[in-house]
Amino acid sequence: MSFSPAALLRGLALLVLLVAWAVLAHFGSAGEGNADISVALATAPVVVLVVMLLWRLGNPLWLVAGGLSVLGLLAWAWPGLRQNIALLFYIQHLGTNLALGLLFGRTLFGEQEALVTQFARLAHGGAISEVKRRYTRQVTVAWTAFFVGSVVVSSALFWLAPAAAWSVFANLLSTPLIALMFVLEHLARLLLLPADERSSVADTIRGYRASMQERRAHTLANHP
Repeated sequence: MSFSPAALLRGLALLVLLVAWAVLAHFGSAGEGNADISVALATAPVVVLVVMLLWRLGNPLWLVAGGLSVLGLLAWAWPGLRQNIALLFYIQHLGTNLALGLLFGRTLFGEQEALVTQFARLAHGGAISEVKRRYTRQVTVAWTAFFVGSVVVSSALFWLAPAAAWSVFANLLSTPLIALMFVLEHLARLLLLPADERSSVADTIRGYRASMQERRAHTLANHP
């Protein structure tokens, strides 16, 4: 697979941004960084999420009123937030891993199909073998266990260890550990699945786009 120079530059810029964010978050959590910058980093994802939700409402008044309300709430809470920076990053880390664990784990129960199995169907045009179905279900279990384990380790370190020790795990090791999971899954795929059963992230993205285009075409055909 080849990448254009623009795609490589975007990837490099994203990598630099992630590393910078992790380092600043670590120093902030350990009490060694600028308090205002640390609070801004810790609250930025929540602010962005709220703005995105307000934007989807499609009403400019809601966007303005909601945005001003968020800024006012932040201004009011800022002094207290500056005194609890490590807790802010802990809540962020805890919430992210709980949400991802739930995203994967809830598809393992009831009549739902495992999340990674759904991804595999997108990559293979909707049809996969029983071997692939079992394998992707096991991968879904592995990702669920990974995120739940991250919650347990993070909580234990936050409440029982120095803030700096917790921050190394939560802020500096989280992304490398996720990357390691992808590498291990890729190796397992090579060992356990035949060549025609393997799919990449790019295959899944292409399948997702094709699925979305098909849905849009179906919607337009039924609602001219």
